Amino acid sequence: MPKKIVVLGAGMVGRAMAIDLSQDHEVISVDQDIVALNILAKRPNLNTVLADLDDPKAIQKHIEQADIVVGAVPGFMGYQTLKTVIEAGKDIVDISFFPEDPFDLDSLAKKHRVVAIMDAGVAPGMSNIILGYHHAAMEVSDFVCYVGGLPREKTWPYEYKAPFSPIDVIAEYTRPSRLVEAGSVVEKPALSDAELIDFPGVGTLEAFNTDGLRSLIKTMNVPNMKEKTLRYPGHIELMRIFRETGFFSEHKISIGNQKIRPLDLTAKLLFPKWKLGEQEEEFTLMNVIVKGKEGNQTVEYRYDLLDRYDLETKTSSMSRTTGYTCTAITRLVLDGQYQRKGLSPPEFVGAADKCFQRIIEELEHKGVHYDIQKTVDNK
Repeated sequence: MPKKIVVLGAGMVGRAMAIDLSQDHEVISVDQDIVALNILAKRPNLNTVLADLDDPKAIQKHIEQADIVVGAVPGFMGYQTLKTVIEAGKDIVDISFFPEDPFDLDSLAKKHRVVAIMDAGVAPGMSNIILGYHHAAMEVSDFVCYVGGLPREKTWPYEYKAPFSPIDVIAEYTRPSRLVEAGSVVEKPALSDAELIDFPGVGTLEAFNTDGLRSLIKTMNVPNMKEKTLRYPGHIELMRIFRETGFFSEHKISIGNQKIRPLDLTAKLLFPKWKLGEQEEEFTLMNVIVKGKEGNQTVEYRYDLLDRYDLETKTSSMSRTTGYTCTAITRLVLDGQYQRKGLSPPEFVGAADKCFQRIIEELEHKGVHYDIQKTVDNK
């Protein structure tokens, strides 16, 4: 039976999720950008609402009749939006990448008997789901994730376009990276431990530390874990120059009679250069490696994803890989297959009975293919 779903945010990923969910449910897309909403106009089972998503009362009003809410707002709005939806007593699956500790909302979600799943994208998201699935079935010793979304064409000066909120990209370059080494949490600067890696079908990319483990540090007892972001070679040095010069600083400086945050000026100048065109071809690449003991065997599982812009549906790869993971999880909740009350990171979903298989199958059905290889070390 069709349910009513409210998608908060009609950006590139939010729109893709609204369209996908409208195939079998009634969807309302809510955003404060009329241009973004107009792209969704006249689609069956899909209505749009113009509203200020910074206003908790506006959110509460528009989700009042929802069976479930999908969160797709920028990271700086994510925590408060998630809190508002939970307080309204609505289940929510969220993809916003906010800096606050999501577990601070766990008791609130349990109080309201709400299923609240955060970080339900590709990474964090599918990477967590993969680890959660294997962690429940084996003794994992090592987890590594390499991930990045990049434009197909490398154009000067940045050879990069942001497939999601650019302000969230800058946070990846400034927030210290937390890794787990030999059972201890280690903090390293973002953009550190650079390495060049060759990927079939793409070429050589550079990888660097970012703070992508997030909830895994608290929930997974794995001795060695790290996540690295992928960019075209040269990006690290350029972003380090910006950062060390102070262009990403949030501390105000005086210019004449005015005080401004350098970050705000940088964002104003960078974002037009970083804006990914609506039909600009790009790709998402992710490589996840899980090692450990399975019974008496030492095993390694490797998941390789290379997904490209869909020319037929004109859907970006980041929208597909992030959004369709989220919509698959949303359907798990709507169907009652995942019912854990409280705040759930995606690794909890991966560990739940048959959820991993269903997500993988739904993604495969939509053309998002993970090549899975298992290697057994008999030594």
